[in-house]
Amino acid sequence: MSSSFDKFQKRRLISSYFSVVLSIFLVLFLLGTLGLFIINSKKLADDFKEKIAMTVFFKNEANDTILKSFGTELKKAPFAKSIVYVSKDEAAKEHTDIIGEDFLTFLGENPLQNSYDIHIKAAYVEKDSVAKIERKLRTNAMISDIVYDKQLVNLVNDNIKKVSMWILIISGFLTFIAVLLINSSLRLSIYSNRFIIKTMQMVGATKSFIRKPFVMRSVKLGMLGSALAILALIGLLSYVNSHFPDLGILDDKALILLVFAAVFGFGVLITWLSTHFATQRFLNLRTDDLY
Repeated sequence: MSSSFDKFQKRRLISSYFSVVLSIFLVLFLLGTLGLFIINSKKLADDFKEKIAMTVFFKNEANDTILKSFGTELKKAPFAKSIVYVSKDEAAKEHTDIIGEDFLTFLGENPLQNSYDIHIKAAYVEKDSVAKIERKLRTNAMISDIVYDKQLVNLVNDNIKKVSMWILIISGFLTFIAVLLINSSLRLSIYSNRFIIKTMQMVGATKSFIRKPFVMRSVKLGMLGSALAILALIGLLSYVNSHFPDLGILDDKALILLVFAAVFGFGVLITWLSTHFATQRFLNLRTDDLY
């Protein structure tokens, strides 16, 4: 009879541990996925910003020396991500390929101008920053015109700000839910041991002595749940990278490791705090209140 009861108690204990680890794993996996989405969404937004080109057209009087000098200055400029020089002959060939006929045959001359396509770094793709860059470039007397999609720059920045705000709100909400779920699971686990806690207290054990094994056990469960969540995140990253290699989600390894460290640290911290306060609650209760 005693053996059957011991087996039942052991199964119940294992079931309790499993439910705690499972809840920690699921919650941390969702938080880790959100963290990875946030760091990659910023990279995708930056990549999109840097695809917006500013085209600088030069007057016909600008010779090769002036054009090369301008290109050298651009390479040193802090705002330039990349530059591409497009000669008037190359531009004419591109136009011919697009329209399907040689427009130079009936115009008699090439009306196009030499130009530079400048891809600006994401940090500078703001309304004021781009306008400042444009004003600076226009001080060059050999530049005839500067063209870029101003509406697209404003639209991209406005939408990114809105999306970032909603991501921040959702992240805060999910973090709050994560804390509640993990805390509830651990409180239930401590609740099942409330009589043991009170018995140890009645025989003279100190509060810190009573708390220590419960806290250590919960921290170990938190570490296990965090480790499982990190393994699942690695599997998710590998799957996405193999099916969508163009996203380059594994490029920022430092940020990915930071997310993993945050997941592990959060799992340990919340289990420690939740167990500490849950145990303290039952230590402060009167014996009659346990029922």
